[in-house]
Amino acid sequence: MRWVLEHEQTRWVAEAGRLARGDLAGEDVRRLKGAAHPGLVCAHTHLYSGLAPLGLPAPEVAPENFVQILERVWWRLDRALDAASLRASARFYVANALLSGATTIIDHHESPNLIEGSLDILADACDALGARALLTYGATERNGGIEEGRAGLKECMRFVEENQRPLVRGLVGLHAPFTASDTLIREAGHLCRALGVPLHVHMAEDAADVADSVARGYASPLSRLLALDALPPHSLLIHAVHLSPDQVRLGARAGAFFVHNPRSNEGNRVGYAASLGATRDRVALGTDGYPAAMLDELAALSRLAAQHGDVTTDGRLENGQALMSALWGLPFGALEAGAAADFVIRDDAGAVQSVVVGGRLVVDEGRLLTADMDEIRAEAESEAARLWAAMRAL
Repeated sequence: MRWVLEHEQTRWVAEAGRLARGDLAGEDVRRLKGAAHPGLVCAHTHLYSGLAPLGLPAPEVAPENFVQILERVWWRLDRALDAASLRASARFYVANALLSGATTIIDHHESPNLIEGSLDILADACDALGARALLTYGATERNGGIEEGRAGLKECMRFVEENQRPLVRGLVGLHAPFTASDTLIREAGHLCRALGVPLHVHMAEDAADVADSVARGYASPLSRLLALDALPPHSLLIHAVHLSPDQVRLGARAGAFFVHNPRSNEGNRVGYAASLGATRDRVALGTDGYPAAMLDELAALSRLAAQHGDVTTDGRLENGQALMSALWGLPFGALEAGAAADFVIRDDAGAVQSVVVGGRLVVDEGRLLTADMDEIRAEAESEAARLWAAMRAL
């Protein structure tokens, strides 16, 4: 397949076109009209929350703090998941991400009653629909102690070692330091080194995470990971709302990337991540379970940055591509295994017209090509009703 791009106004698009050109007999040539842009990267999300926009029930007792939000909403949802509801959630989320121009999803998963094989369910959804993805299981001890945590790490290891999907890769994950013992954190760091992959972990999203590390004798959750040798280069530290600027600089010097999730931070009332301004080129943008409509996330970032007088946020959307370059091991937008760059074509009004991922046209004329969107939505609505009932029964 060869794509002829009109209005090739950026260097990377011209390079992608050069790499894709050829004179193969019978080659399918398609002309994509509009303004070409690099595919957007959602640097952190939760595919398991994909059904939430379809009527996620409010908790019976309103939460008063962040930990109660987790306990009464999200930790109930993840315990209620089974294979069918997880599949529907992932498909609905990924399909809408592609339609909004997000070509890469970095996911952090948890389903305590469906650990083994859960990453394959997510990977199959991404692979079938045509999204590039980095997947991990967030190991935690909050339900079943160290054995639960080790089962999560085992799922990360299994997936990294067994996955053969060319556009999907695995990482090692922890939920957050405050739900893990020093033993589990050390084991996660050892597994990262054994597999040669970074760690993906929530970090100081709420003050409770910091208080927990201090009670254990560490200056911060970041200091705890460093002390336990669990922060390999290119690790993903998510949120960092309650890290100091000095701690953010320390993480950056250790080679970590930070991911800002402004809509989620606002919705969970945990504060604004002002300290991330201490390292401009190592902060990317995620959604933390909100839909991967990255321009909506960027608009929220701009609004909240203005409210907090933060002038350090330029480039966070684009930094997602730099992050993927580091994690994928090749220049983002370069040819890999004979497939051209990930890119999005938008019309003059900015609406997504076409999306190409790994040389595959997955959206054209604003329509998903890799599956029937009506069927995906119908499945999602059916599974959402079943999932809400399962949550209420817990």
